[in-house]
Amino acid sequence: MPLKNYSLLKGRPINNRLGSGANPHYQVLISDGADQYRIAVNVQSSDGSEVEYLVRSRFDHPITEQLLAFEDGLHRLPSAPGGVALDFIRGNLAQPWEFKPLPLSAPGPDNDLNEKVDSYVQRAMADEASTIYAFGESWGPETKADKIFGFRPGRGIHDIHFNQGNPPGSFAASNGPWQDGGLIFHFPTSSQWSAVFLKFQTQAWHSDDHSGEPIVSPTPVERDRIPPFDAPDGLVRIVAALVNDVNSPEQETVTLLNTADVPVDLSGWTLRDKNKNAMPLSGQIAAGATTVVNVAAPVSLSNRGGIITLVDGNGVKVHGVSYTREQARQPGRTIPFQQ
Repeated sequence: MPLKNYSLLKGRPINNRLGSGANPHYQVLISDGADQYRIAVNVQSSDGSEVEYLVRSRFDHPITEQLLAFEDGLHRLPSAPGGVALDFIRGNLAQPWEFKPLPLSAPGPDNDLNEKVDSYVQRAMADEASTIYAFGESWGPETKADKIFGFRPGRGIHDIHFNQGNPPGSFAASNGPWQDGGLIFHFPTSSQWSAVFLKFQTQAWHSDDHSGEPIVSPTPVERDRIPPFDAPDGLVRIVAALVNDVNSPEQETVTLLNTADVPVDLSGWTLRDKNKNAMPLSGQIAAGATTVVNVAAPVSLSNRGGIITLVDGNGVKVHGVSYTREQARQPGRTIPFQQ
């Protein structure tokens, strides 16, 4: 079953503790102006392995505009698309190859997970205009004081990481789509958003759209298909999109790049928008070539920001991108994507 109390905590960081000990978590004390909360961030796996991390120093995503509407404090979130719930895969927040494992602590500057998280928390604590948005599973209020910072009643949010794709075992019960954890920082004085996303090495990237369970490994016959079922990520990529056309009627386009050394047949593939509307694709892309796809109903690319996702004939995501209202502001300009 998925998380029981998937939530968003918004507030100001006022204290912190580096992760250490047998079950290390980086801890942040948050104030919403009236109440206090604790954010507990896993900086090492329970089996002792390194956690994979992704830091976006410039986080551009349509979700940021929605986040500004939230008041400080703790908010329960529906685990569903269309709101601010995080899903690394379906929300096109990250690509799997961007995550790198990092130790809890290591000699030298800026080379361990404690330091990566701490650099943004310290910056936020030093800037009174800044805000932290923490996504995960909330707990409390408890009848006792918080065990780290001592405030009463103890309460906060944890599971600040990918919350799907867990293998069978003690963590499989928390699998689910649209309930991933993460830290998003807003620094309005510099007009900057930043994000920290974490993932355990045991978690599969591709998961079922309904259960969040890992997608079953392919048979040997399936592995021989192009693109390979067990490694489809980024084989064909969305490299550009025209979402705000100057013509009438408007004609939106998406440009695809085949990175493989063989042609890729797009039969059975679909292109999807932020509302999960799907448009079937057809034809082939030659090795190393690009093709421009004319977007047609029911898919529509909003000028107010959105996401574009490419899914193969097995229903597995191959690539995805996002764009903001600002990127789509100028009519006739094609938006390039680098991921």
